[in-house]
Amino acid sequence: MPEDTESTEKREKRKECDVTDRDPLTERIIGAAIKVHRHLGPGLLESIYEEALCVEMGLRDIPFKRQVPVDVVYKGHTIKGQIVDLLVEDQVVVELKAVSRLPQVATAQVLSYLKATNLRRGLLINFGMSRLVDGIKRLVL
Repeated sequence: MPEDTESTEKREKRKECDVTDRDPLTERIIGAAIKVHRHLGPGLLESIYEEALCVEMGLRDIPFKRQVPVDVVYKGHTIKGQIVDLLVEDQVVVELKAVSRLPQVATAQVLSYLKATNLRRGLLINFGMSRLVDGIKRLVL
């Protein structure tokens, strides 16, 4: 498609992906996740990958918070119940899965967390894949 007929939305989406691809913090998180996956492989429970990723990020001096409650505000009322798997450096929401096929709702879940936290960057990491690179989704608001 010629540049002049490409939609603004597509250009913005491409721009966001380019920015995220070069983000040093998300690269460090992904590097830690790859290390965990190489060591443990697929097929374990999500909670095991979460614990192992926390260990690996600790070894790499990547500051994070685990199981962070995130409130949703609806018409001025605070609704509790959402929990972010990992919040890295108070900048990146990380949602972990360990399934053979990622449900579409998982992406919506991360986007909801980003909106609720007023953050821009998120990672959806599915340890259930035989190759972890096929299970990583970068999201930017």
